[in-house]
Amino acid sequence: METRQQGFLDSEPLREADEDFVSEVNLSNPIMTDEEREEIQQELAKLEEEISTLKQVLLSKEKQHADLKQKLGITPLSELKNNFSRGWHDMQTSTAYKKTSETLSTAGQKTSAAFTTLGSAITRKFGDMRNSPSFRSFEEKVENTVSTIKTKVGASETGGSFEEVLSSAANASSQDTPTNTLTDSSERPC
Repeated sequence: METRQQGFLDSEPLREADEDFVSEVNLSNPIMTDEEREEIQQELAKLEEEISTLKQVLLSKEKQHADLKQKLGITPLSELKNNFSRGWHDMQTSTAYKKTSETLSTAGQKTSAAFTTLGSAITRKFGDMRNSPSFRSFEEKVENTVSTIKTKVGASETGGSFEEVLSSAANASSQDTPTNTLTDSSERPC
Protein backbone atom coordinates (compact mmCIF):
# COMPACT_ATOMS: atom_id res chain seq x y z
CA MET A 1 0.00 0.00 0.00
CA GLU A 2 1.14 3.41 -0.89
CA THR A 3 1.00 6.21 1.73
CA ARG A 4 0.04 9.63 0.44
CA GLN A 5 -0.44 12.91 2.24
CA GLN A 6 -3.82 14.49 1.82
CA GLY A 7 -3.91 18.15 0.78
CA PHE A 8 -6.00 20.71 -1.01
CA LEU A 9 -4.64 19.80 -4.42
CA ASP A 10 -5.35 16.11 -4.10
CA SER A 11 -8.19 15.13 -6.30
CA GLU A 12 -10.79 12.79 -5.03
CA PRO A 13 -14.16 12.23 -6.53
CA LEU A 14 -16.95 14.43 -5.14
CA ARG A 15 -19.62 12.79 -3.14
CA GLU A 16 -23.30 13.63 -3.48
CA ALA A 17 -23.34 15.61 -0.18
CA ASP A 18 -20.48 17.79 -1.46
CA GLU A 19 -22.36 18.57 -4.66
CA ASP A 20 -25.43 19.68 -2.71
CA PHE A 21 -23.27 21.92 -0.52
CA VAL A 22 -21.60 23.55 -3.54
CA SER A 23 -24.92 24.26 -5.21
CA GLU A 24 -26.27 25.98 -2.07
CA VAL A 25 -23.23 28.24 -1.70
CA ASN A 26 -22.97 30.33 -4.83
CA LEU A 27 -20.01 32.69 -4.58
CA SER A 28 -20.63 34.51 -7.86
CA ASN A 29 -23.48 36.93 -8.58
CA PRO A 30 -26.78 35.24 -8.16
CA ILE A 31 -28.39 34.31 -11.39
CA MET A 32 -31.65 36.20 -11.77
CA THR A 33 -34.55 35.44 -13.87
CA ASP A 34 -35.71 37.96 -16.42
CA GLU A 35 -38.76 38.60 -14.30
CA GLU A 36 -36.67 39.48 -11.21
CA ARG A 37 -34.35 41.71 -13.28
CA GLU A 38 -37.31 43.62 -14.75
CA GLU A 39 -38.79 44.13 -11.28
CA ILE A 40 -35.50 45.53 -9.93
CA GLN A 41 -35.09 47.86 -12.92
CA GLN A 42 -38.61 49.21 -12.39
CA GLU A 43 -37.87 49.83 -8.72
CA LEU A 44 -34.61 51.61 -9.67
CA ALA A 45 -36.41 53.83 -12.19
CA LYS A 46 -39.05 54.68 -9.57
CA LEU A 47 -36.35 55.67 -7.04
CA GLU A 48 -34.57 57.86 -9.61
CA GLU A 49 -37.85 59.61 -10.38
CA GLU A 50 -38.51 60.22 -6.66
CA ILE A 51 -34.99 61.62 -6.23
CA SER A 52 -35.53 64.00 -9.14
CA THR A 53 -38.85 65.14 -7.67
CA LEU A 54 -37.31 65.70 -4.26
CA LYS A 55 -34.50 67.78 -5.81
CA GLN A 56 -37.07 69.98 -7.55
CA VAL A 57 -39.06 70.39 -4.31
CA LEU A 58 -35.85 71.24 -2.41
CA LEU A 59 -34.88 73.88 -4.99
CA SER A 60 -38.36 75.40 -4.75
CA LYS A 61 -38.19 75.50 -0.94
CA GLU A 62 -34.71 77.07 -1.02
CA LYS A 63 -35.98 79.79 -3.39
CA GLN A 64 -38.97 80.43 -1.13
CA HIS A 65 -36.61 80.56 1.87
CA ALA A 66 -34.37 83.15 0.15
CA ASP A 67 -37.40 85.28 -0.85
CA LEU A 68 -38.72 85.34 2.72
CA LYS A 69 -35.30 86.33 4.07
CA GLN A 70 -35.07 89.12 1.53
CA LYS A 71 -38.52 90.43 2.53
CA LEU A 72 -37.40 90.45 6.19
CA GLY A 73 -34.19 92.28 5.29
CA ILE A 74 -31.96 89.46 6.45
CA THR A 75 -28.67 89.72 4.57
CA PRO A 76 -25.84 87.20 4.51
CA LEU A 77 -23.75 89.68 6.52
CA SER A 78 -26.37 90.00 9.26
CA GLU A 79 -26.71 86.22 9.35
CA LEU A 80 -22.96 85.88 9.72
CA LYS A 81 -22.98 88.44 12.52
CA ASN A 82 -25.82 86.64 14.31
CA ASN A 83 -24.10 83.29 13.91
CA PHE A 84 -20.86 84.75 15.28
CA SER A 85 -22.67 86.32 18.25
CA ARG A 86 -24.49 83.09 18.98
CA GLY A 87 -21.26 81.10 18.68
CA TRP A 88 -19.41 83.54 20.97
CA HIS A 89 -22.19 83.30 23.55
CA ASP A 90 -22.21 79.51 23.34
CA MET A 91 -18.44 79.43 23.77
CA GLN A 92 -18.56 81.74 26.82
CA THR A 93 -21.16 79.55 28.48
CA SER A 94 -19.25 76.34 27.80
CA THR A 95 -17.56 74.59 30.71
CA ALA A 96 -14.20 74.54 28.92
CA TYR A 97 -14.26 78.34 28.56
CA LYS A 98 -15.25 78.81 32.19
CA LYS A 99 -12.48 76.49 33.41
CA THR A 100 -9.91 78.23 31.19
CA SER A 101 -11.06 81.65 32.39
CA GLU A 102 -10.81 80.58 36.02
CA THR A 103 -7.36 79.10 35.44
CA LEU A 104 -6.11 82.28 33.75
CA SER A 105 -7.57 84.42 36.53
CA THR A 106 -5.83 82.31 39.16
CA ALA A 107 -2.58 82.46 37.19
CA GLY A 108 -2.89 86.26 36.98
CA GLN A 109 -3.44 86.55 40.71
CA LYS A 110 -0.46 84.32 41.44
CA THR A 111 1.72 86.30 39.02
CA SER A 112 0.65 89.58 40.65
CA ALA A 113 1.46 88.18 44.08
CA ALA A 114 4.85 86.99 42.83
CA PHE A 115 5.68 90.46 41.46
CA THR A 116 4.60 92.05 44.74
CA THR A 117 6.85 89.66 46.66
CA LEU A 118 9.71 90.34 44.25
CA GLY A 119 9.26 94.11 44.66
CA SER A 120 9.30 93.77 48.43
CA ALA A 121 12.42 91.65 48.28
CA ILE A 122 14.19 94.16 46.04
CA THR A 123 13.21 97.05 48.34
CA ARG A 124 14.48 95.11 51.34
CA LYS A 125 17.76 94.33 49.54
CA PHE A 126 18.26 98.01 48.65
CA GLY A 127 17.65 98.90 52.30
CA ASP A 128 20.16 96.28 53.38
CA MET A 129 22.63 97.52 50.80
CA ARG A 130 22.24 101.13 51.94
CA ASN A 131 23.08 100.06 55.50
CA SER A 132 26.10 98.03 54.37
CA PRO A 133 29.61 99.23 55.21
CA SER A 134 30.67 99.48 51.55
CA PHE A 135 27.73 101.76 50.70
CA ARG A 136 28.45 103.88 53.81
CA SER A 137 32.04 104.21 52.62
CA PHE A 138 30.88 105.26 49.14
CA GLU A 139 28.44 107.77 50.65
CA GLU A 140 31.23 109.29 52.77
CA LYS A 141 33.47 109.63 49.71
CA VAL A 142 30.73 111.45 47.82
CA GLU A 143 30.16 113.78 50.78
CA ASN A 144 33.89 114.50 51.01
CA THR A 145 34.03 115.24 47.28
CA VAL A 146 31.08 117.62 47.56
CA SER A 147 32.77 119.39 50.49
CA THR A 148 36.00 119.68 48.54
CA ILE A 149 34.18 121.15 45.55
CA LYS A 150 32.41 123.62 47.81
CA THR A 151 35.69 124.68 49.34
CA LYS A 152 37.39 125.12 45.98
CA VAL A 153 34.49 127.05 44.55
CA GLY A 154 34.55 129.25 47.57
CA ALA A 155 31.01 128.87 48.64
CA SER A 156 30.39 130.81 51.77
CA GLU A 157 27.52 128.61 52.75
CA THR A 158 28.42 125.37 54.39
CA GLY A 159 25.13 123.68 53.73
CA GLY A 160 23.96 123.48 50.16
CA SER A 161 22.55 120.85 47.92
CA PHE A 162 24.73 118.95 45.52
CA GLU A 163 22.95 120.60 42.58
CA GLU A 164 23.73 124.08 43.97
CA VAL A 165 27.39 123.19 44.34
CA LEU A 166 27.61 121.89 40.80
CA SER A 167 25.84 124.96 39.48
CA SER A 168 28.20 127.31 41.30
CA ALA A 169 31.21 125.26 40.12
CA ALA A 170 30.00 125.56 36.54
CA ASN A 171 29.55 129.32 36.94
CA ALA A 172 33.00 129.70 38.45
CA SER A 173 34.68 127.73 35.69
CA SER A 174 32.91 129.77 32.99
CA GLN A 175 34.19 133.00 34.58
CA ASP A 176 37.77 131.70 34.64
CA THR A 177 37.71 130.77 30.95
CA PRO A 178 39.25 133.51 28.81
CA THR A 179 37.23 134.72 25.90
CA ASN A 180 38.72 134.94 22.46
CA THR A 181 38.39 138.33 20.92
CA LEU A 182 38.82 138.85 17.26
CA THR A 183 41.36 141.37 16.26
CA ASP A 184 41.34 143.40 13.08
CA SER A 185 43.35 142.01 10.25
CA SER A 186 45.41 145.19 10.32
CA GLU A 187 46.61 144.39 13.84
CA ARG A 188 47.63 140.85 12.99
CA PRO A 189 51.27 140.20 12.37
CA CYS A 190 52.03 139.06 8.87
